[in-house]
Amino acid sequence: PFYKLPVDSEEHRYLHERRKTLGGYLPSRPQHKPNLQIPDVETFVKPFLEPAGGSTTMALLRVLQTVLRNKEIGKKIVPIIPDEARTFGFESLFSTCGIYAHAGQLYEPIDKGEGTLMYYKESKDGQVLEEGINEAGSMGSFIAAGTAYANLGTPMIPFYVYYSMFGFQRVGDLIWAAADSRCKGFLMGGTAGRTTLNGEGLQHEDGHSHLVASTVPNCVAYDPAFGYEVAVLVQDGLRRMYHEDEQIFYYMTFYNENYDMPGMPKGAEEGIRRGMYKFKSKTVRNSPARPQLLGSGSIMRHALAAQEILAEQFGISSDVWSVTSYNELRREALEVERWNRLHPTEPEKLCYVQKQLSKVESPVIAASDYMRIVAEQIAPWVPTTYVTLGTDGFGRSDTRPALRRHFEVDADHIAFSTLSALYREGTVKKKTITDAVKILQIDPDKLSPLMA
Repeated sequence: PFYKLPVDSEEHRYLHERRKTLGGYLPSRPQHKPNLQIPDVETFVKPFLEPAGGSTTMALLRVLQTVLRNKEIGKKIVPIIPDEARTFGFESLFSTCGIYAHAGQLYEPIDKGEGTLMYYKESKDGQVLEEGINEAGSMGSFIAAGTAYANLGTPMIPFYVYYSMFGFQRVGDLIWAAADSRCKGFLMGGTAGRTTLNGEGLQHEDGHSHLVASTVPNCVAYDPAFGYEVAVLVQDGLRRMYHEDEQIFYYMTFYNENYDMPGMPKGAEEGIRRGMYKFKSKTVRNSPARPQLLGSGSIMRHALAAQEILAEQFGISSDVWSVTSYNELRREALEVERWNRLHPTEPEKLCYVQKQLSKVESPVIAASDYMRIVAEQIAPWVPTTYVTLGTDGFGRSDTRPALRRHFEVDADHIAFSTLSALYREGTVKKKTITDAVKILQIDPDKLSPLMA
């Protein structure tokens, strides 16, 4: 039976005194509104307005350097790197910010010498947390920094950069703990994609983290293809979390593949934030159809190459869209769908996907470096034939072109899948398909990558 202490007992008095000292009888979470002054989006995207080369990982470094230099928030940034700072090209942070070590630098690094700008540097006031090969410890640091706004009344901004394969798959339970504790900050999955980190096979080739990210309600996930998208998204995340005080955290994927980065198109910001925007149109006279090609991350370039193939080889017009987040598109669509369900007497609202594709009559083809189910999340709201291409199956060691050919997400397969859908709809003739098989060197009978 339940035992009740006598009211006048020493134990009873002690327990109630402790409760009062702790702040009351019920758990509470005092709100310390951060309301930090976040630099405007122009400050972030200024370096990305003109075309340049590089990778999205290098774009992230440039953005990170921008915020570290900012007088308002620079000292609140907590870069967390478990092991691979040099692999990511982040070694410049060693000399500029220093690596935190409570005892300071106790030895002289071998790379410290004349003319060396990016040597390894530890210091008591270092800003970078380098945890060694310890993703669990890094997540502990991420949670500690990301909840400091509530626990200590001091908003800190963690940027945890790691191999994307070692995020949700390896420390998914700790990511859920971060979500449950209303942690804020940025999880940055570097060397992302199943075909982009070539030569690493099963160990590193991530093709499913965005799918797992979709299961965490307050995780906002993006898969940017270009540097300006990275800049817009980081600024928007800072604004939402640390100025508007939204109880969310970000997951973004980055690629180590260098390619031409275009300048930021005018008016693209809203679409970048919401999940998709039209990037490029290609019109061919007397085209029988105008299919829509959706690209993401490093596969965006292959969607653009497929657009050229369709125009030059087969006389077909098309539009290419950059999809920065299928997860966010789906969530918004579900919210609109719910509103319509609960307000049956009101005019139906359209979700963002429906609004963007409302005038589309030809097939929509989506390709990414992730499993097909990631792109399939928006299928209920695509108004026409919807074909998804992705990297279902295990990763393997090979070159990027060979891997993309294997998973059927390269430009040739995107173009052929478009022609296949057009043929099914009766838009192109059988000869177009037989010609395409030869021109694009498609093997219709090759083993499925899911089974290989």
